[in-house]
Order: sequence, then structure tokens, then C-alpha cells
Amino acid sequence: MEVRGRFAPSPSGRMHLGNLLAALLAWLDVRSNRGKLVLRIEDLDTQRTSPKFAAQLMDDLRWLGLDWDEGGLEPDYMQSKRTAYYEEAFHVLEEKGLVYPCYCTRSQRMAASAPHRDDGAVVYSGRCFRLTAAEREALERSGRRPAWRVRCPDLKIALEDGNCGTYAENLAQDCGDFIVRRSDGVFAYQLAVVVDDALMGVNHVVRGRDLLCSAPRQAWLHRILGYEPPEFFHTPLLLAPDGRRLAKRDRDLDMGALRDRYRPEELVGLLAWYAGLLDEPQNARPDELIPRFTWAKVPKNDVVVGFS
Repeated sequence: MEVRGRFAPSPSGRMHLGNLLAALLAWLDVRSNRGKLVLRIEDLDTQRTSPKFAAQLMDDLRWLGLDWDEGGLEPDYMQSKRTAYYEEAFHVLEEKGLVYPCYCTRSQRMAASAPHRDDGAVVYSGRCFRLTAAEREALERSGRRPAWRVRCPDLKIALEDGNCGTYAENLAQDCGDFIVRRSDGVFAYQLAVVVDDALMGVNHVVRGRDLLCSAPRQAWLHRILGYEPPEFFHTPLLLAPDGRRLAKRDRDLDMGALRDRYRPEELVGLLAWYAGLLDEPQNARPDELIPRFTWAKVPKNDVVVGFS
């Protein structure tokens, strides 16, 4: 079977060093398998994203020497243009009796009495699933617009991550009923990414380790919707010396600043060093790294980076 991978950035700002590491590893995973890479633009939230940022990130990828075989600023590869596909999947969940309206405010969702995961995330209590028809009608009359959650079973989902190894969660206990459509009508990431990966034929998903916890629920959604889950490969996160995860707000490490300070081969070599593919930082082009690439070399734990 041909390997089909994807890089799926959100065009809400300039890419940072951590985004570039995920992009490089996604590219190497595909190219080392002689597969195809899809560039998907995850612009579901049109209030926070823009075509300008999408065009900029495409230019940044080309500057690094990272290409793709499909996608970019084509409607079929932009989530904001794919609502009909998400509607269809949502109706499948409706027909299976798996979705219900949730009227909870943020303070109700974050209440101290709610169960929490080890990482501090709140596991939704299922409060609105237990509402009576009369209670729902009263909330509707008050003007409350619901989000929609999918009802998770008491089921353990285990998967073998290609970098992190075995990872498992009980959906009901560790995940909880999660939102698949927001109260403003926009479909949520968890549903959209499953539909997109399935319909685009993506069978290798390479992304940051911060998304590892979403893999079991996405694998379950794949199966519920009649799709085969992809193989997952979660990459280490890049951390600042103080332990902060790099983010788009770190302007000194975004592509604007990085392109001012480095040549493409310098930056690629630095990323390859962080990824365990080089013994020390040295100039490299992406294609030169293909023979060196194996997931066995990629760190499983996060990597602290420092810049002088």
C-alpha cells in the first residue's frame, strides 16, 4: 500500500520551530517510503485564520526545501471549504444515536468538581446527556445555543504509535464525551480531521506529541464512521529552556525571525539534530536526510532548545 502522509498546519500565524520539526519529519516519513504528501490547510476557525498566513506558510515550506504532492490553497484541501463532508459524517453519528446537545457554559465545564486527566484537562461529566426534554426546551427558550458532543463508550482503545509506542485510553474515563460541533455551528477539529484523513486517503499521520491523547478517540471515530484508522507517529515537542512549549507567540522562534538568522540548510540541519538524525548541527538539505531517516532515531521525549 502506498504511504500517504500529510502536513496540516493552521494558518493562524507564522509557523514556529516546533511546527517545522513536525513538517520535516512528516516529509521524511513520506519520502523515505516513496509515498505522497498532502498539504491540508486547517482553517476551520475563519475568525483566527487567513489565506494570507496560508500562502506565507507555503512559501516558508518551499524555502526550507519541503514540497508536497497534493493540496495547498485548493478548495478541496481547505477545511473551511469542506463543510459538506463534515455534515455528512455528523448525520451518520446522529443516525447512530451518538450525538447530543450540550448547553454547558465554560465555567460549568471547568468546574472544580469535574473529573480531570493527569495532564489537567477536564473530562466532561456527561451532564447534558442526562437533561430531560423539558430542561432542553427551557434552555433553548432562554437563548442558549448548544454545542454537540459525541457519546463515548466505556471502551479501552489501544494503538501502537510509530514513535511513542503503545498508548491506550478508556474513552469514557480518560477522554469523556467530546465536542464534534461548536455552538456557532462550526465543526470541531476532532471530527474534521478524521473525515479529512479518511477521504484524502491519509494512512500515516505525523504530528506533535501534544496530540497523542487525541489519537484513541480519533481512531474510534474512524471506525464508527466506517473508515480504517491511519498509523500515528507523534513527534517530540520543542521546549524553551524554562520548559515552555514553543508556540506562535514566540516571535523570536517563528519563521520570520528564523529566515532572518539562518540559511535554509542551516535550519534544516538544526532540526535534523533535534530529531536525532545528525550527531551535531550541520548544514543539510531535506533530500540528504532521507537515507538517514528512521523513527528509531527520533527522540520519544521532548527536546529543550536554546538560542544565543
